[in-house]
Formats: sequence, C-alpha cells, structure tokens
Amino acid sequence: MKKIINGLRYDTDKAIVIGFYSNIGREATGKGDFSWFEATLYKTPRSGRYFLAGEGGAQSRFSQSAGQNSWTGGSDLIPMTHGDALAWAERYLDADVIEKHFEDA
Repeated sequence: MKKIINGLRYDTDKAIVIGFYSNIGREATGKGDFSWFEATLYKTPRSGRYFLAGEGGAQSRFSQSAGQNSWTGGSDLIPMTHGDALAWAERYLDADVIEKHFEDA
C-alpha cells in the first residue's frame, strides 16, 4: 500500500516491518465482528517515520463512513508519532520487538 499524506510518502513495500497484530480470536471472533482488525506497524527506512497499515471492521480505527451516521469496514495507512507508535507497540507487540525497534523503551 502506498499513500502520500501531508506531502510525505508512505510505502509498505519499502518500509521496515516492526510488528503485526490481529485481534481475531482474541477480542474479536472473526471478520464478521465489527471490532476486528489486523495491523502492521512500520518505520520508513530513510526518515524513520512510523505508520500503521491495516484493515478492520466498522468499529475499528480503519472504519470508513458509509453515509449518514453509518460506518463500514475498510483499510488505511495512518502516520504515527514516535510516542504513538511506541504506545501501540507496547499494547500489541512483544517486549523483544519493542527493545529492538525503540531504543528508548
């Protein structure tokens, strides 16, 4: 997935994968559950910007408007600050991954 946000390019094919998380089988029963999501945390190789790419149900952070007060599942690429990326990693990834990719953790 490629996307340009605020003049900055994000590309999942060229970025460094930090970690992947899926809540299916944990908090969500499957892709029919409105809160399901699968996401990968990335870091750009040159500038070190963090971003999240994934997909999810209508109650996930990847939901998209379907009109008047209704939402549907979708996919997106979301830029994150260092702090936001670290917080996401601390919530969803193993300690070894955090220590490897976040020097200040």
